[in-house]
Amino acid sequence: MLEHGGGLGAAGLRYGIAQEAWLDLSTGINPQGWPVPALPAAVWQRLPEEDDGLEAAAADYYGNASLLPLPGSQAAIQTLPALLPRASVACLGPVYNEHPQAWQRAGHRLRLLRDAPLSRALLAATPYVLLCNPNNPTAQPQSRPALLAAAEELAARGGWLIVDEAFIDPTPEDSLASLAGTPAAPNLIVLRSLGKFFGLAGIRVGFIFASAQIRQQLAERLGPWAVAGPSRAVARLALQDAVWQEAARTALQAQSARLNALLAPLGPTRATALFVTLKTEKAAALYEFFAQRAILTRHYAPEPLLRFGLPADEAGWQQLAAAIAAWHP
Repeated sequence: MLEHGGGLGAAGLRYGIAQEAWLDLSTGINPQGWPVPALPAAVWQRLPEEDDGLEAAAADYYGNASLLPLPGSQAAIQTLPALLPRASVACLGPVYNEHPQAWQRAGHRLRLLRDAPLSRALLAATPYVLLCNPNNPTAQPQSRPALLAAAEELAARGGWLIVDEAFIDPTPEDSLASLAGTPAAPNLIVLRSLGKFFGLAGIRVGFIFASAQIRQQLAERLGPWAVAGPSRAVARLALQDAVWQEAARTALQAQSARLNALLAPLGPTRATALFVTLKTEKAAALYEFFAQRAILTRHYAPEPLLRFGLPADEAGWQQLAAAIAAWHP
């Protein structure tokens, strides 16, 4: 198993700090997520049904009905490469580590292009180009026009563009989800998640936007009732809550700016609305320094990158500020 964010239990054992004492900044999940209401008993008792309104709510939120609900976008990350003909895939890296592993396991030849621009991936002349937008962990964004041009270029040579948009909800205008799998971009595949922006990682709901053929193949591979009934109900309600979404976008942008300013003395940073990534050769030392003070971050060894999510409350902000003030390299 690859290393991920979270893991407070393991961190508590390693550092001898009680789990409830930790400030967990390791995941990039919105710490003030959508408020989940009580659900009707029938949602827990009945098998999931596809006519419960989830697909319609998702089509409205994302602007595209060419979708398939998933038990987390991780399901597509692990399964999609096995559905596509084996070939070479150019991947802009460093990237969420589940992506390259899944493509290699499925027999594809991986070309990991570290710190490379999108144009370099296109020059690699591979059938598949894979990236995250904004990138996880570097926070590097890709412009929508550039990605659309890349999809067109790949389509002209029979290729595919796969974009993981797990962290894009705070800036929906940058998303390609509305076009993926439609006649305008049949070779474009987009993955989305409710775990980050909505703060609903535990319900394990995501979506793939792709051609009908790919969606059908993936649905057959996942089998019936892939997304649990309570998860479907919560996802539908969250996607329909436009008032909460708008307020969350405003709040997250402000919190991200605060975090970016707080981390600036430690070195160069790049920010999304949900996390800030610090680039420094002292990333490993800083990870240990913060962990000893009950602050869990995400170190992308061997990359010189340390990612920070947003504190959940003012006490968390003060805990982080005090630790930064105590750092003396």
